[in-house]
Amino acid sequence: MREEQKRFGSARAYARVLSPDRQDGGELTAREAEFLTERDGIYQATVSETGWPYVQFRGGAPGFIKVIDQWTIGYADFKGNQQYISVGNLRHDDRVSIIALDYQCRKRLKLWGHAQIVEDPDVISLLHDGTGPKVERGIVIRVAAFDWNCPQHIPIRLTDAERDNEITQLRSRIKMLESRLNETAAVTQEAGLPE
Repeated sequence: MREEQKRFGSARAYARVLSPDRQDGGELTAREAEFLTERDGIYQATVSETGWPYVQFRGGAPGFIKVIDQWTIGYADFKGNQQYISVGNLRHDDRVSIIALDYQCRKRLKLWGHAQIVEDPDVISLLHDGTGPKVERGIVIRVAAFDWNCPQHIPIRLTDAERDNEITQLRSRIKMLESRLNETAAVTQEAGLPE
């Protein structure tokens, strides 16, 4: 990595980030906590027994990621397709990497840490309010490091909620207009008028 940075001229700019004196390794601040709890999805990478990375999307309502303290985050892991690849990988190697994206504001936070699979109901209740899909386990991650990444090349994408439910409102309006058209067509047909 450092050789590539030298080769392309960015070594000086990243010297501070790579310095052993850097103080902000894994302690999350209010900025990271707020960012993580606002996300409705993350990309999570685990390591397989063969050393290959495995990337999986994890999602839920905003707030599904819980910031437990300045070094620890967690989430409720819901029952899925029962492949258990991420869980199997974490039982073999607890290293995990997460990318959390805010497409609307073009922000990206990367985290590295060590995950613990938790089946204790008390811990799971901290990670989930008991509503929605069935929770199979909790995943608690001790953050080793994090880094805010460059916003360049992040496409702007908006969810329906971020567009003030525009899609839902348009669908509702279309349904109402179709209903009116059907009513008008029925009245026209009853009256024997040409359509």
